[in-house]
Amino acid sequence: MTNERSVERTVLPNGLTILTERMEHMRSVAMGVWVRAGSRHEIAELNGISHFVEHMVFKGTETRTAQRIAREVDAIGGNLDAFTGKETICFNIKVLDEHIPTALDVLSDLVLHPIFAEGDIQRERGVIFEEIKMDEDNPDYLVHEIFTQNFWRGHPLGKPILGTKETVGRLEQAKLLGYYGDRFRGGNVVFTAAGNLDHQRFVDEVRRRFESMPGGVPEDANLPPSTSAKIVLRNKKALEQVQLCMGVPSLPISSDRRYCALVLNTVLGGGMSSRLFQTVREERGLAYSIYSDLNPYKDTGMWCVYAGTSSSKALQVVQLVTDEFRRLKQEPMPEDELRRAKDQLLGNIVLSMESTGARMSNLARQEMYFNHFFGIEEVMQQVENVTAEQAMTLARELFDPEKIAVTMLGRLDGIKVGRGDLVC
Repeated sequence: MTNERSVERTVLPNGLTILTERMEHMRSVAMGVWVRAGSRHEIAELNGISHFVEHMVFKGTETRTAQRIAREVDAIGGNLDAFTGKETICFNIKVLDEHIPTALDVLSDLVLHPIFAEGDIQRERGVIFEEIKMDEDNPDYLVHEIFTQNFWRGHPLGKPILGTKETVGRLEQAKLLGYYGDRFRGGNVVFTAAGNLDHQRFVDEVRRRFESMPGGVPEDANLPPSTSAKIVLRNKKALEQVQLCMGVPSLPISSDRRYCALVLNTVLGGGMSSRLFQTVREERGLAYSIYSDLNPYKDTGMWCVYAGTSSSKALQVVQLVTDEFRRLKQEPMPEDELRRAKDQLLGNIVLSMESTGARMSNLARQEMYFNHFFGIEEVMQQVENVTAEQAMTLARELFDPEKIAVTMLGRLDGIKVGRGDLVC
């Protein structure tokens, strides 16, 4: 189906899509059940329900206790995990190829037959409360959360994935079961696997277990998100550093210019040789941690710069970031810098595809967002095609001073930031 990837695809009658990639040289198989359900699919009063459902699936099924699930996976040396994002929940397991049937048994049982017992719900609510507190105690996480909530204010993308103490406290059994029944349907699920496996045999095993899953897809309002360029300064005297996020609206995940954005991000703050790292940390010693990051979604994106610095240096860091925005807009990228960024990206892409887990995740992302399977050669060619002129054009489009949002968290000591400080 692709030039150098042995990807095969089957869709069951209930709409469930199965994708496999055969990697004969591996002894392992990674498989994942991907559900189109995340915090952006939640109404405000149910914020955090996707993450709560993800937790509850591990608490027991009609035939397995939580302890039995753990023992069965440990007995085959497997690695069972799950995560919730803004747009997906994923349940995944990695095992030796000889243990595919056992792994499939456990994974399908979790996804298809969770019981959501009242006592387990009460206990798990306490666990999630502790998870929320843990994240709130992490200033790096907290500044990103405050930034995101203000950037997409009023839209589900701005809501925390974990929910809040108030919303999680209200999530009862009936609501969890209702949400589970609405989202966990064949047409809303992608099952991917990569490693030493045979597609048809795998499909037969999945069909046997998943053909009973209800079909169809849930209705989504899918309101297009709008962004807000707010400047938020939050004093928190307990912190030694000022945590800083600066960001702008960016491209959606499937944009034709995504490779140009990747190159631009690599140059700006995507590694130790990036402009921000060299200027802010190496030349001036103003921060230990500084980087830029692309966060693309189905219909929008966010480009964010993060730094941790002292309150006396915070405005200087803001100035240096806007200086780099300006340089990217006004000066074509030197050929040697463009080459270095491309080589860094190409190396990262190839290295990231060397594990069964990475290939399994990549299959799901391409199915859910692209409906096309890109070979590594195809991706590498797209990176090679990016020009300095394209990068400068994109920088001019994205780094608009009127669209820059800023969040500062820490001991601010009277720091003030206005729109005039963000001119670039």
